[in-house]
Amino acid sequence: MSHPHFLLVTFPAQGHINPSLQFAKRLIRIGAQVTFATSVSAHRRMSNACNPDGLTFAPFSDGYDDGFKLTDSVEHFLSELKRRGSETLRELILSLAREGRPVSCLVHTLLLPWAADVARNLDVPWALLWIQPATVFDIYYYNFTGYGDLICNNKNDNSYTVELPGLPPLTSRDLPSFLLPSNTYAFALPIFHEQIETLERETKPRVLVNTFDALEPEALRVVEKIDLIGVGPLIPSAFLDGKDPSDKSFGGDLFHGSADYMEWLNSKADSSVVYVSFGSIALLPKRQMEELASALIESGRPFLWVIRKNENASEETKKEEEAFLSRIEEQKREGMIVPWCSQVEVLSHPSVGCFLSHCGWNSTLESLVTGVRVVAFPQWTDQATNAMLIEGVFGTGVRVREKEGEGDGVVEREEIKRCLDMVTEGENGEEMKRNARKWKELAKKAVKEDGSSDKNLRRFVEEIRKDCSVV
Repeated sequence: MSHPHFLLVTFPAQGHINPSLQFAKRLIRIGAQVTFATSVSAHRRMSNACNPDGLTFAPFSDGYDDGFKLTDSVEHFLSELKRRGSETLRELILSLAREGRPVSCLVHTLLLPWAADVARNLDVPWALLWIQPATVFDIYYYNFTGYGDLICNNKNDNSYTVELPGLPPLTSRDLPSFLLPSNTYAFALPIFHEQIETLERETKPRVLVNTFDALEPEALRVVEKIDLIGVGPLIPSAFLDGKDPSDKSFGGDLFHGSADYMEWLNSKADSSVVYVSFGSIALLPKRQMEELASALIESGRPFLWVIRKNENASEETKKEEEAFLSRIEEQKREGMIVPWCSQVEVLSHPSVGCFLSHCGWNSTLESLVTGVRVVAFPQWTDQATNAMLIEGVFGTGVRVREKEGEGDGVVEREEIKRCLDMVTEGENGEEMKRNARKWKELAKKAVKEDGSSDKNLRRFVEEIRKDCSVV
């Protein structure tokens, strides 16, 4: 088979779709064909979906074709996604085989371990596309393979340090939120457990990780039973390796923004703007929004702040949000607020000097690729671990601290201002800038021809090609 055919199955969330589409483009550039499968609701909302030669879309119904709402049951949604998705994928793989386009390999993102079961039952090779850092994969792996008691027994002790093989020392505030007593998402941990068990049943499990060898050398090698393969950063080519200058966006935005922010950025001095975004899921409580707004205004720095509209909010909440935005508009002077933007394009702009981020892994990689320093403001899932890496391993930012004794988790304005000063001023700021530039160059090197990620991906595709020729 000269052109291997990959079926890429993606959980219907922005943080999964972005790296998956970029992964699809990488596969196509090295001669593969890709069928991209996600839910009908996500595909409908992909406003700027790319469609290069070699890429086809196969949306499937998960029972929530009008989209998942915050009032819906997560457990029911995941159950329907598994039931309907399994049926559809099985029929899709069989249909593609009848059409003369057999699937060479199924690749799926997080939260979809059932996709691997479909592939296994049809004797189709499969791999997991891990869209979080290798460090987080290792933490989950250790938690389910003998180190669970070590991690669990000290979750409430912030001073206790967990030592896991090949990883930096971890305190409870560095662990993924799903492992903490405060976790309210009961569905999450069993799915990660199922994923690890699914991998362990394979004789040659492959996990493609959105990272690169120089960034997480130990974390990629420490789990001997599983082949962790660094194939990142999965960022549009124009901002990374330059192989495709037209590739300036991920090509699958589920949200809609304005276009005038680039003109606003053009009017600002180099490295002067604080860019603020908390991603596609997290919504900050009212008091935290007030503290953050006050910090930005009082800092005197120009800021570009992404505040998404909460489409599922009650009428009363929507009125409160409108009143808040009106107050900010009156006071902000040097600021601009937008509902959404092309983040990697903003971070690449010379006027942006600091990224106040929730530390999702996509955002973390984008900050590294663009050489931008970070004020780390993690919210949930892998973000606390990512913040630890940013501050303690990569050396490109500083993490905000909650006030001791405060139980509401709100970070106060003075702490936010302190972190902004630390990242943008003085010797600390200069050192972070040097580190950010270093990682920027190493990230570019990794994806260029004969770079580590380029070679890793080509090796993986060649292995799949050989597997198919044997069959």
